[in-house]
Order: sequence, then structure tokens, then C-alpha cells
Amino acid sequence: MKVHVTDLKPGDRLAADAFSESGLHVMQNGTPLTEEDIRKLMKHGVDYVDIEPAVQQPAVTLIHSQQMELLQKTKPYLVQAVDGFESMYLEALTTGRFNETMVDDIMEPLVDQLKEHKDIVSLMLCIDQNDDYTYHHSMQVGILSYYIASWLGFSKEEAYEAGRAGYLHDIGKCQIPGSLLNKPGKLTPEEFEIMKKHTVYGHDIIRDSSPDTIPALVALQHHERDDGSGYPHAIEKNEIHPFSRITAVADVFSAMSMNRVYQSKQELLTVMHELHTMSFGKLSANATQAFIRHMLPNFIGKNVILSTGERGTIVMTNPADFFRPLVKTETSFVDLSSRRDIGIDQIFL
Repeated sequence: MKVHVTDLKPGDRLAADAFSESGLHVMQNGTPLTEEDIRKLMKHGVDYVDIEPAVQQPAVTLIHSQQMELLQKTKPYLVQAVDGFESMYLEALTTGRFNETMVDDIMEPLVDQLKEHKDIVSLMLCIDQNDDYTYHHSMQVGILSYYIASWLGFSKEEAYEAGRAGYLHDIGKCQIPGSLLNKPGKLTPEEFEIMKKHTVYGHDIIRDSSPDTIPALVALQHHERDDGSGYPHAIEKNEIHPFSRITAVADVFSAMSMNRVYQSKQELLTVMHELHTMSFGKLSANATQAFIRHMLPNFIGKNVILSTGERGTIVMTNPADFFRPLVKTETSFVDLSSRRDIGIDQIFL
């Protein structure tokens, strides 16, 4: 049976050798196709191949079902992380400190769940968002900081500490007037100077609550930038703690991809592209590239709504432009790397 490569599924078996348009032999007859094999065929410009249909296609459905079960299993831990941060935030608001034991009570079982997840894009998409931006944002930054540290090769213990620090990074916002935190318009220069103090407040609150100095340092430094353009002290990358640089990447991704009072959330691949741009001088290049490299494959198979209103599925990331993939709609294939007039409005499970 001859099919277009974008219709291939893992488990399909080639019924004939596959050749590119230029006659290059790409894959041998009889090869049972994996997702990597399918991407290889696309990369080499193979349009159609002869296959024996997969006899184990229910396994693909099973994998999706298992993924959804894992997400449902993890959701209570996400809720607990949001509720726990709210409790610590309100305690710090009234007393200037929080119960440090709560952090490990929340983070340890959450990280145990995170270890089971491979598709982090699905995990991000399943996070419920409501008006409590600061609480959800802190939980998300803690999760992403843990993953980025893991992807950079830090030990399990160090990755946990990075996630823990990321979780607490915005605790100082409890000392910022609600009128500024919830202001729908742009802050004035004077208001922004007040807002920037949340980094110092966070440092002091954590130091008063815990003997662990690293989360306090991350709270202080997560808005510093490699080129010295950040705050509160405008230090450069050699002076910024590695976990602060990791949290900065997680913080920017989360902030841009969530609804805020003054900004609607942005589509995830657009955010990834912005992070890529910021990795040239602003954010840690290593942390940003590790994040992008591990996240991008997770977008394959995700459903989208295009700016045309059409619904489709991402079937391939383009080597020439990772952030504008090939999308399969009901009627056609849309290569966003060449169709600059079309974009993705929304990505969902």
C-alpha cells in the first residue's frame, strides 16, 4: 500500500526500498518504522513509500492512554504545589517568613511524579490556569527548573535543589502592593522600581525562613541577565549562580506562556523562539538550548489551531526552522516554515 510519509505510523513496515527524489537509497525494504525512521524519511524528502500496515496500531492508542493516565495521576500533586505555595505566600505576607518544612513536603512527592514524565509539553498543557497567576507560575517554574537542571547533567540531588529554588523564586512578591501586581496596564518607571524589589524581598524572606542560602540567592538573581542588563544588581553571568540562570529560563518561558492581567498567553512555539533569541546574551545559552532541545520533539503529535481557523496536528519539526513545523490539516499539509502568512494560534493535547 502506497502512503504519504506524513500518514506513516510507528509499527508500519516498508514493503519496498525507500528512495529520495534524487534517487538516494534512504531505507531498506522490511524496515519496521519508528518515529525516528519516519522523521528520517521526511528529512530526506521522501514523499511516498510502500508499506505493510502496522499490525500493532492499538499500541499507539495504548501509549496515548497511558500518557493521559499519568497526567491525571500527577494533577493532584500540581494542585498541592499551587495550594502549598499560596499558603506559604500568605504566611510570608503577614509574618515575613514561611514554614520551610512545607517546601520539601510538597516538592519531594511532586518530583517523584515528574521523574515518570517524558513528554513535558503535555505536562505543561495539562496545567490548569486561573486568576492565581503567581501561585501557578511558581509551581511551573519549580517544575521546569528541575527538568532543565536534569537535562544539563546535574545530579538528582542538585536537580531537586534547582527545582526547589525555582519554586520559591517569587515569594518576595508578597511584599509588593496588590495594585501593582494586578495592574492591567504597563507599569510606570517608578512602579517598576518598586516591582523590582521583589527579588530583594524574596532573598530576605527565604534567609529568615531557612538556613539554605541557594534558594535565597536564586530569588535575588532570577532577573539578572548574562550581559549585565538585569536587576537588582546588574551583575554579569560569571557572578550569577547556575541555578539562578536556570530559573531565569524557566521564569521567562512560564511568564510568556501564561495569562496575566496585562498580557494574554503566547503560543508555546512562539515562546520557544523568543527564548532562543534571548539565549544570545540575555539568558544562559546552555540552559536555554537544553530546554529547547528536549522540548521540541514533544510538539510532534500535538493538536493545533492555525491562524486560518483550521485545526491540525504537528507531524514534523523543520530542520530549517524548528519553531515553524509541518502541520497536517483535514485537507492538506501546511509547511509553516514556508507559509509565513500562517501561524499557530493555539497548541493543545
